[in-house]
Amino acid sequence: MSLEEKYQKLHQIIKELKKVVVAFSGGVDSTLLSKVCYDVLDNNAKAITVLGPMHPSREINEAKEFSRSIGIDHKMIKINEREFKDLFKNNPTDRCYICKKKVFTSIKQEAKSLGINYVLDGSNVDDLGDYRPGMKAIEELEVKSPLKEAGFTKDDIRALSKKLGLPTWDKPAFACLITRIPYHKEITKDKLKMIENAEDYLSSIGFKQYRVRHHGDMARIEVSRDERNKFFNMELMDKISGKLKEIGFTYVTMDLEGYSQGKMNTFIKEESVK
Repeated sequence: MSLEEKYQKLHQIIKELKKVVVAFSGGVDSTLLSKVCYDVLDNNAKAITVLGPMHPSREINEAKEFSRSIGIDHKMIKINEREFKDLFKNNPTDRCYICKKKVFTSIKQEAKSLGINYVLDGSNVDDLGDYRPGMKAIEELEVKSPLKEAGFTKDDIRALSKKLGLPTWDKPAFACLITRIPYHKEITKDKLKMIENAEDYLSSIGFKQYRVRHHGDMARIEVSRDERNKFFNMELMDKISGKLKEIGFTYVTMDLEGYSQGKMNTFIKEESVK
């Protein structure tokens, strides 16, 4: 199926729903979905962004700015952090399932108060390939994924976003900050803030795709494979090390393999094979 055919199928899927709320994170997928929903349904399409300590401020601000630019009705809802107490303390391997269940339950409740039956998320075909327990929560709550239903891959989403002139067409993928902390290690607001500040710094000095993994008093930096060569500069390494130590880390390291999606899930896959 061509990109144009997928685009038309997406239009038809959304049109048949009549009224929708898009779970809008500000990322590549949900930005395209919000744009198309608003194009098709006008004021019958709403966007909701959930606020929590695991969501970087820059992503929230970008979501606000984009919503204003296209005119879609955009609402922020703050999660009750007490509901995440056990998740943060235990940090189990199904943390994404627990988190998504709580987040999308909140969005569904808000949608219901607006008289809207359908909540949509930006999942696509490529999301089926990694360890993603959060997908189970989406299915259980009957959240609809029009991009996936229409057959969109991540490359399709970027290509269509570029065609439509969306600023996110080449935006790197960013998962929530919790994914920077190894499973079974306690999640705290302080850790999440350290990670956010460290990643904001990497962005400010020109890196595009990056993660700062929190390993106790050590930061493990991952950047895309083609950006690794930037690190081989003595002055830059000193600056990065100094800044991250200022943020609160004692040791600063670079992952020699570079960034790859789902790296923190590697041991789970290995265990499932044994």
